[in-house]
Amino acid sequence: MTIKPLGDRVVIKMLEAVETTKSGIVLAGTAKEKPQVAEIVAVGPGGLVDGKEVQMTVAVNDKVLISKYAGTEVKIDGVEYMILRQSDILAIVE
Repeated sequence: MTIKPLGDRVVIKMLEAVETTKSGIVLAGTAKEKPQVAEIVAVGPGGLVDGKEVQMTVAVNDKVLISKYAGTEVKIDGVEYMILRQSDILAIVE
C-alpha cells in the first residue's frame, strides 16, 4: 500500500534515535527523546491550500528536522509513518 499526501502535506519516516550517550551509556527506552530527524517518503502536490498558494520546497528522500509535536502518526503494513504539513518542517538536514 502506498500513501499519497494531499495539498501541502508530506509523509515522513522517523530516523532512529541514538540509543547511547557520547560516553557510551546505553539509554533505557523511557529515557530516549522522541527523534526529530526524519526522511521524506512522499510529498503532496501543493497548490491552493486554505486560500493561499503553496509551493512544495521539499522532495522525497530529503532528511528534515521537524517540530517536536507535529503531525499525525499512522501505521501501514507494520511500518510507522507520520503525516504533517510542510510548515511543520523546520529545516532540511544536509
